[in-house]
Amino acid sequence: MTQAILLLEDGTVFRGLAAGKIGTTTGEICFNTGMTGYQEIFTDPSYTGQVLVATNVHIGNYGIKNTEVESDSIKIAGFVCRNFNELFSRQLADQSIQAYFEAEGLVAIHGVDTRAIVQHIRERGAMNCIISSETDDIEALKKQLAATPGMAGLELSSIVTTPEPYMIGREDARFRVAVMDFGVKKNILRCFDDRDCLLKVFPAKTPFSEVSAWNPNGFFLSNGPGDPASMPYAVELARQMLDTGKPLFGICLGQQILAQAAGLPTYKLHHGHRGINHPVKNLLTGRGEITSQNHGFGVLEEAVYDSPSIVEATHINLNDQTVEGIRLKNAPAFSVQYHPEASPGPHDARYLFDDFIGMMS
Repeated sequence: MTQAILLLEDGTVFRGLAAGKIGTTTGEICFNTGMTGYQEIFTDPSYTGQVLVATNVHIGNYGIKNTEVESDSIKIAGFVCRNFNELFSRQLADQSIQAYFEAEGLVAIHGVDTRAIVQHIRERGAMNCIISSETDDIEALKKQLAATPGMAGLELSSIVTTPEPYMIGREDARFRVAVMDFGVKKNILRCFDDRDCLLKVFPAKTPFSEVSAWNPNGFFLSNGPGDPASMPYAVELARQMLDTGKPLFGICLGQQILAQAAGLPTYKLHHGHRGINHPVKNLLTGRGEITSQNHGFGVLEEAVYDSPSIVEATHINLNDQTVEGIRLKNAPAFSVQYHPEASPGPHDARYLFDDFIGMMS
């Protein structure tokens, strides 16, 4: 078996076995605690530029099904896991995870102590890393890693966005929703389509005049990768949308863009929230929700609570009390930091799409 090495920015080294493509890759290391849905995670555009550590021990055990994707290709920059299972038991699967990674050109490492890696990230915080199955020359890898830009300040949405506008849904649908594609997941679009919406999905940097000319009933700001503070074009677009008085809904990066449009700052989390079991409390109803999350940035909590005439917090994370949802006081606009469309689940927060539909009715 081919050996592989994982080197963290702080000099920590983990040695394991190669999987996927033989090569070298860099990115910001992060971890996801989900026990299922690995294929949807691999293809989530919000993971662009990140090396993913799976905390679940067995990855690949139910194979790969070509339709269970959130975008048209793998978006993670690299992959780390404990047990990499080329053999799979699912009869409906189309191929093994090894064949999938090879076809997509993804470099991975397995056979490492993922518990130790996750504990290290939780203590030291997010940092860049490098995986290589080509060389074990630590000094050479350190030089390559040093040249890798950090996630803070990176604008990545324009890399993963659609190059041209496209339509989803029936022409005679009840509602028309303009979707800004900052890295939108396919299941978000399905959730709108299921609710009798005609969608026009626009590239991230589309001028507001073009979006507005389609005359939508409402606007949607999608999830996506990178630092929201590096996206002034999106913040200005959101401000212009708010000025129309039409309903606006944002998810994940969309929440951060909406917050900045309302004058609230965002910040980089110590190690981010990624998994499918994060507890969130809806402050408007008092109900708890189990949620799917994937974000490394958030809205500054103090700014939300210090601006009661502008915004109110609607959801909080029960693990660390970060703001998971906001609603503007002077516009029909709201957002959440987590993923209500969650595929494969949980589905506790699907009501948010219905709330948005109700605002357009």
